[in-house]
Amino acid sequence: MKTLYQQFFKRFIDIVLSFLALILLSSLFVLISLLIKVDSKGPILFKQKRVGKYKKHFYILKFRTMRTDTPTDMPTHMLDNPESYITRIGKVLRKTSLDELPQIFNILKGDMSIIGPRPALWNQFDLIAERDKYGANDLLPGLTGWAQINGRDEIPIEEKAKLDGYYVKKISFTMDVRCLFGTIISVIKSEGIVEGRNGINNKRVVSDKESITK
Repeated sequence: MKTLYQQFFKRFIDIVLSFLALILLSSLFVLISLLIKVDSKGPILFKQKRVGKYKKHFYILKFRTMRTDTPTDMPTHMLDNPESYITRIGKVLRKTSLDELPQIFNILKGDMSIIGPRPALWNQFDLIAERDKYGANDLLPGLTGWAQINGRDEIPIEEKAKLDGYYVKKISFTMDVRCLFGTIISVIKSEGIVEGRNGINNKRVVSDKESITK
């Protein structure tokens, strides 16, 4: 049974904070947009099909960090040499997670929440199936979540799904605050980011970093 927080306050907080964030970060959005255009050819933003609540597909927004000739719909960790596709400004955006900022629009629209399981690519069927076991596909996906602060790209799929399931059971205002502050710490430390096959140490991991959908 959903709590009052899940039914009303969580979405209310998402709307208020995402609206305020767009206002406060407007100058940063403009600066990043200019740097992307100067750095490489292509659009400022990219859209990518992801799995949302109840496995309904939606298009996530991110700042473009890779060249437009990057293989389509392929997680970055599956590329043999991802560094060759990442732009100069893209390296900075990915390391600082600033490439994720446009998802504030997804949150305001209602496709996502601030806190929740990270949205899987539409073709990450193994991750989607694992999340089904824990009811994690029945929540709005998040900008960040419990799995993000407990390993991020380094986590095997099965473990990632279990962490998402733990969040499903423990979802509350306190839990969301823990995830939010844990994310801030992880971003500052640049923890858990894995780029390319050579960086995964033979683990079955899933990364939600950018691959271009043309």
